[in-house]
Order: sequence, then C-alpha cells, then structure tokens
Amino acid sequence: MLLHEFDPNPMAVINPSDTHAPVADCPKVAVSCFARKTFYRMVERLGAEEIALTKTANLVIPVYRARYKEKDIALYEADVGAPACVGMLEDLFAMGVEKLVLFGTCGVLDRSIEDCGIIIPTSALRDEGTSFHYAPPSDEITVNPKYREEFIEILDRHKCGYTMGKVWTTDAMYRETAEKMARRKAQGCVCVDMECSAVAAMVQFRGKEVFHFFHAADNLDGEAWDSRSLSGDANITGKDKAALLALELAARIA
Repeated sequence: MLLHEFDPNPMAVINPSDTHAPVADCPKVAVSCFARKTFYRMVERLGAEEIALTKTANLVIPVYRARYKEKDIALYEADVGAPACVGMLEDLFAMGVEKLVLFGTCGVLDRSIEDCGIIIPTSALRDEGTSFHYAPPSDEITVNPKYREEFIEILDRHKCGYTMGKVWTTDAMYRETAEKMARRKAQGCVCVDMECSAVAAMVQFRGKEVFHFFHAADNLDGEAWDSRSLSGDANITGKDKAALLALELAARIA
C-alpha cells in the first residue's frame, strides 16, 4: 500500500516556508473552528483585526489577531477535511503560531451524548490518508497528550459536562455505513469526525501543540440519521459556549 510508504524527512519539494513568511507580532496561540457563523461571531465580539491571509485552491482565508483576557490570540477559520485542514495549519505554523486550540462538530456514535455536548478525544482511528504522510502506519494515534487536565478544569469551572473517548476520523462522510459504525463502536469510538487523526499526526511531526475538542452535532446511533444541531443556525448558545471554552484554554496556555 502506498500509504505505508512513510518518509520521515521533514523537507519536501514544496514547504510551507516557501509560500508563507513569518508574520510580524503573530500570536503564538491560535483558536480555530470549522463553522463559519460561529467563527465570525468570535471575530466580531472580540473586535479582531486581520493580520494575514492563507489560501486553499479556491478559498482565501483571513487570519486575525484578537485580545482575550490580556492575551494576544490568532483566529482563523479551519477548512473542512483532513488535507485542507492540515495544509492550512502548516501555513499558520510558518507564520509563527506554535499552539492551536481547535474545535468543531462531530457525529455521535453514542446517542446518550447530548446535543452540543463537549467531547474530548483521547485517541483517533486513522481512516483518512493525510496522517500517513506525517506518522508511520498504525490504526490509531494519540490525541491531546497535553492540556487535557487544564481543559477539564475550565469545563468544571463553567459547569460543563463532557465525554472522553476515541474518535473515528474518516474522509468519506457518505461512506459511514451501518456496518462500519458498528465496528467502530466495538473498537471504543464515541464519535466520528474528518480531521482529528490527521491534525494529531501533523503537529507531532512538526513538534507543535494542539488541543482538539468537539461539540456533538448529528446522531448516527439510531434507526435513522438525526441532524440535530449540525446546521450553522442551530443551537447557537451551545456553539458559542464551545467558542468561549476554546478561548479560555487559549488564554491559559498563551
């Protein structure tokens, strides 16, 4: 299999430093999420200022600087899917970011996890391709080796319940079959996403830090799919609470 051809050489033909220069006074800690409406509510409420741009093939993504609890924090909207998400994060590291707090939705494989409930992944099943270019082949990868206790303290202070467990990361959202979900649940997965294992592999390879958490969205643990708060306009209160928790952790580790 080609995905078993891991090359540990950190230098590639094209590197992030070839396309992005360090940004003057770039905050060392960034907060990012995938939901556009949630993200721009953060930008507006914090009065963030644009400091740089990063690009995908068909998108231009602004990078902002904001002030939260007397700490400078970078903000950017992560692109969906492991390749785009990781490529964009490579750009942010080239600009000067060292640590990231990343949050977003996930599908739950356990119906008892409430809508917008907080999930802390401890490991991820690698059912995507990007991570295999950053880490040797394996079925799983450790997630959130740092800042887990700090985040739990923040959750406790804000009286937020949470679930900890394994996430199934896949890059084929329309191929989450009932049979696969049953196997993933048997392997201990509580939720499914599209980026976590790839982000974990990349930051470990680059020697950076990330804390990645979810707020539960659609329920796949039933007779029929239930979208719950997957829409950007649904459960805004719960999503803004997740944003607040991310900012709280970012300020703590900045």
